[in-house]
Amino acid sequence: MNADSAQQSDEKNADDPAGQLARANQQIAQMSRDLEDLHIEQKLTHKLAAAGAIDLEAAVLVAKARMNGGPQADIDACVAQLRKDKAYLFGGSTETTASRRTASVKDRAMTSQTALEQAAQKAGKTGSRADLHHYLKLRRNLL
Repeated sequence: MNADSAQQSDEKNADDPAGQLARANQQIAQMSRDLEDLHIEQKLTHKLAAAGAIDLEAAVLVAKARMNGGPQADIDACVAQLRKDKAYLFGGSTETTASRRTASVKDRAMTSQTALEQAAQKAGKTGSRADLHHYLKLRRNLL
């Protein structure tokens, strides 16, 4: 009997248009709040990335906690304050410099870039299909 009574109450609720409308309005309100939260998080992410945040996820979490569901107008102020208080989350002059390589170690990116430039110049000068193919192959591998 328990299953029958539950089924009958579900049928009553399903047939009740006022109840359906109330549930639909609650769902719409919840979806609107979720969408607004997503918009705020996206704006925070863009502003923090533009400000040079190194650890973007941590910066977004701290900024969201500081905003505490406040209005969107506070995003710029929150980012500026976060940059002052938590400078280690952002790049810039506070970043420690790593030791430099010795003169005997060649930088791979520089040699690859110069090889690409040389291949491009050679292909431009000779106009040969083989040189052009070689240049395009190097470019594809680097990019």
